[in-house]
Amino acid sequence: MHRVELRSAQLFERGQRVFPGGVTRTTVVRHPRPIYVERGEGPWLIDVDGNRLLDLNANFTTLIHGHAFKPISAAVAAQLERGTCFANPTEHELALAELICGRIPAAERIRFVNTGTEAVMFALKAARAFTGRSQIAKLEGTYHGGYDWAEISEHTDPSTSRAQPPIALGNYRGAPQSVAAETIVLALNDVARTATALAGTEGKLAAILIDVMPSRCGLIPIEPEYLELLSDYCRRSGTLLISDEVLNLRQDFEGASARFGIKPDLMTMGKIIGGGLPIGAIAGRRDVMEIFAQRDSHGWLLPQGGTFSANPLSMVAGLASMQALDRAAFAKLEALGDAVREALNAVIAKRNVDMSVYGRASLFRIQPSRRIPRTYREAFAAEGPSSPMPRLCEALLRHGVNLPRHGTGVLSTPMTDAEVRHLSDAFTAALADIGL
Repeated sequence: MHRVELRSAQLFERGQRVFPGGVTRTTVVRHPRPIYVERGEGPWLIDVDGNRLLDLNANFTTLIHGHAFKPISAAVAAQLERGTCFANPTEHELALAELICGRIPAAERIRFVNTGTEAVMFALKAARAFTGRSQIAKLEGTYHGGYDWAEISEHTDPSTSRAQPPIALGNYRGAPQSVAAETIVLALNDVARTATALAGTEGKLAAILIDVMPSRCGLIPIEPEYLELLSDYCRRSGTLLISDEVLNLRQDFEGASARFGIKPDLMTMGKIIGGGLPIGAIAGRRDVMEIFAQRDSHGWLLPQGGTFSANPLSMVAGLASMQALDRAAFAKLEALGDAVREALNAVIAKRNVDMSVYGRASLFRIQPSRRIPRTYREAFAAEGPSSPMPRLCEALLRHGVNLPRHGTGVLSTPMTDAEVRHLSDAFTAALADIGL
């Protein structure tokens, strides 16, 4: 299939005159250039050159109802006539907060911010303010936004330390060594190494930050035995357990923590709760969340503001998004996810390709090995320079499918069996294109 890219090439040339690297988000970089979009229609993208693409990125899992979802568009249009933002609270933030707290078991209280990065940042700050401790622990290879402590060992080569607990490494040149020194990195689903890493840290850790199914390190679910180890440590030591569900809230009507059988002390949200507009949220135990409301003689124990926090446009869009996400919507997404995983694995079996497709709910991942990974190190081993995934994703693009280059795809409520068939046909053609 031939793709026209003339207009995208022209726009990228303009971008190189004003943006470092030609773009303003490193996450949109593609070879040889990013795809500039003209509009979205449900689960489809139409780029500036008129190419129609099944969108399995959905702005990095945000658009659970696809593009231009009418209830969201109507709510935002109505609010635009009343004003875009105020230095005052509105009833809209109450409505969205009441919906979330009424649905998510761990969300006894909530605060809104503007991004998932902010949500994680303030959750970690809340844990420090509540416990009086400064150190944190997190899982190797997991992405939690752009906060220095949350970025530690986000990108590491685990082959350098197979026999030891993971090493804390900064995520960018010039990252303060003090940040790494205050962060303990844990090996996902490796009970023995994690027990070793946590030994002697009681009374020092403010929080353990987890993602129950981190996408960046392979969409690998945390195993029950590993969760039990972390939960038991937190109970014994007074350390707070923070579940980052900025992405994985989309797993279930009550969120991912409830699906995995845990009730974290704090949790972070974003993406789907904003209906496609900027949003983030910190929620959790009432006594912990009260740290945001407490003062001493020096002022707030944990100041948290933000010019656009709880802005009415994000609040009305988020409310429309969440109201449409009833149990039936989640059941549909679950069934679609099962259908995609089954269809793609059938193609793999028919062509006898060294790949596998796995995931949960509306998330799936194409892994370039027959073995489904259970640790970050296993997922990393399949991502070497010989991995077919970059070539596969470029071939899928030629056949009308927009899939992120790491192979993790996301489904949305407007998708039907027709989109599953389109993906399956495109996957078959793309494998043939790259000689698999």
